[in-house]
Amino acid sequence: MKLNFIVRSAIILALAGPVFQPFQGVSRLLAQDSTKSAAQPEQKNAWSIGIYTGPSPFELSSPAGIQNPVLTADMVSDLKVNIVAHPFMAVTDSMYYLFFTAKNDLEGEVSGIGMAESRDGLHWRYRQMVIKEPFVLAYPFVFKWQDDYYLLPEAHKEPFLRLYKATHFPDKWSMVKDLLSGDHFISATPVRYHDMWWMYICRLGNETLRLFFASDLLGPWSEHPSSPVVPKDLDTARPAGRPLVIDGKLYRLGQDCDPTYGNQVHAFQITEISPSAYKEKMIEAPLAKASGRGWNAEAMHHIDVHQIGENKWIAAVDALGEIPVKSH
Repeated sequence: MKLNFIVRSAIILALAGPVFQPFQGVSRLLAQDSTKSAAQPEQKNAWSIGIYTGPSPFELSSPAGIQNPVLTADMVSDLKVNIVAHPFMAVTDSMYYLFFTAKNDLEGEVSGIGMAESRDGLHWRYRQMVIKEPFVLAYPFVFKWQDDYYLLPEAHKEPFLRLYKATHFPDKWSMVKDLLSGDHFISATPVRYHDMWWMYICRLGNETLRLFFASDLLGPWSEHPSSPVVPKDLDTARPAGRPLVIDGKLYRLGQDCDPTYGNQVHAFQITEISPSAYKEKMIEAPLAKASGRGWNAEAMHHIDVHQIGENKWIAAVDALGEIPVKSH
């Protein structure tokens, strides 16, 4: 089944935000449609979630023995959605938990935070929605701090950034407080480094990256004097997943949204960070990028990497591309 121009463009618009240029890349999408064989299984263009593994965060690929994507919108059983994206993992001694954006942009932009689980990190079972609010939710940054699990989702249409805490991990969460208010906060990405909390936040438009810091997770949070640390750059500004600390060095992940939204993910090594100074440099080779075919043909804009052994890493990624239509 071929998706027409409007539907295909709308899929990308759903995650790109209000300033995405909808006509970029459409000719390429239509050209791919024209080459499809009539004998192929029925496909649809959609955001889905996959798993990568490798010896380091900079050498990741689809593992043998599974077929990506491992999670699609069709697997969400308690909310009608057409998009799953922004996966964040919590890894325990015995289980892997995946928290992700579950969204329906075709019926009034309904959304929530979904959760799936796995015993090996490769084979996943959808479990349930864990946070549902009367406003749009996305980018569910989950993390553990002082034996408690927290979740910091984006609510890009609301003038606040709200922190949740697990009352019964992984399926019950309650609001703690609004960490920031008075603006729109896109893809808030906190990290604990050098005994301080740092948080990257994008502005609407995907081209401006702000930096905040605090001594305590609950604040008060202050904007860094060098903020915005990326004043205007679609190639690097929007956060693309959990920051990494490797051999004592801090890396942030950023989306490349030019020429098309979320086409690849780059890492940026933070060469200097303090309450008064900030410097970074880009690692040239992308951690993930669109392949031009299959489930990740059009975009890859998020990666959450975890070390699970010596020279052994696992990552949850999302992608836009062709996936099989589920039979009913």
